[in-house]
Amino acid sequence: MNDLIKNIDRLHTTEMGVTRIKKNLSIDTDDVVAWCRMRILDEAAVIERRGKNWYISFNDDTLHFAGIITVNAHSYTVITAHRV
Repeated sequence: MNDLIKNIDRLHTTEMGVTRIKKNLSIDTDDVVAWCRMRILDEAAVIERRGKNWYISFNDDTLHFAGIITVNAHSYTVITAHRV
């Protein structure tokens, strides 16, 4: 188990992060952090640490797109997410 999964309860984002993630992914949710947490914890997610960030590749079969979530490895802040 990696540090991101061990500290998943520390995952958070900023107000600007909420706006950016919703826009980039075209999702309509009241809880962006919970949405990201579900994708990160999905067994099919690919989690990779590069430098100061975690990069989580995921597929959302419900919304029919794949994406990448970027999380700061020190603060566990969801920085952004985008479709691929």
